[in-house]
Amino acid sequence: MLNKIYIIGHKSPDLDSVAAAISYANFKNRRSPLPRDCGEAEMQSGGEEYLPASAGAMNKETVFALEKFGFEAPEILKNADGKKVILVDHNEFAQAADGVENAEIIEVLDHHKVDFKYSEPIVFDVRPWGASCSIIAEKYFKNNLELNKNLAGLMLAAILVDTVITKSPTCTENDKIIIEKLAGIADIKHWQEFGMEIFKIRSSASELSDAEIIKSDFKDFNFKQGKFGIGQVETVDLNNFADRKNGLMDELNKLKNSENYHSVILFITDIIKEGSEFLVATNDQEKVEQALGVKLDNNKVYIKGVISRKKQVAPKFAGVFDE
Repeated sequence: MLNKIYIIGHKSPDLDSVAAAISYANFKNRRSPLPRDCGEAEMQSGGEEYLPASAGAMNKETVFALEKFGFEAPEILKNADGKKVILVDHNEFAQAADGVENAEIIEVLDHHKVDFKYSEPIVFDVRPWGASCSIIAEKYFKNNLELNKNLAGLMLAAILVDTVITKSPTCTENDKIIIEKLAGIADIKHWQEFGMEIFKIRSSASELSDAEIIKSDFKDFNFKQGKFGIGQVETVDLNNFADRKNGLMDELNKLKNSENYHSVILFITDIIKEGSEFLVATNDQEKVEQALGVKLDNNKVYIKGVISRKKQVAPKFAGVFDE
């Protein structure tokens, strides 16, 4: 029988994690094509089939991108226990699908900091680039594998989100080159406008509950002083959330208490003005202020110039709470 290998991103999946699973499964299957006319004996001898999967439900911009470019949502893998998996867009077990501790991890492809320990040598490709889909796109180009228009568009959308349309400090020259290549293949002449279209969908929160807003792009971090949850929402106008702050604060506190977090933080990023408003529920306000480098006013603060969780927020918290 064929060995099923699931390619899966992190919990609270975002567009890059889902697009990475889809595009990397396509890449791996094309690099190791299944014998379509093999006999029963050959089938029994093995062979790999790579399947994209998701660790949770899709958010709005992911649903939009999948529908726009004609892709079905990947299977939701509720538990990875006993499965063969490739992790994309994450390498921390705190962010991985349930049961990953008992999965057979074949490979990791990511663009975040490394917090990974495993008992076997595996392929481990982690680069300081702006998106996982940038790394995967480069693999297509280097291996001379043709990208069709729709897959190029899906990967482009993911990179534009993760790099905040190239404004994020995580965006590299490699990402910019790949954006231009993918835009050409996808026949998207004005990729900046396309990126803004996605962010307008991403920041439309009127029909979402406070809990859904917080969890739409949310990651867990296990520091030495406790478990932290850091969520981010990006918008083209902070005023879109002006009437939601009290409700969001209530939900942050509920989440902190119900799931035993040390701190839960949501920061709402204005991609036009390039700054973020932080909402904080914490057991230690003084140290959170130390991490952020500012004083909180009623558990809230706006910080100009901060737009990246990976580069500008999580490392600061690690520096204070992981010592």
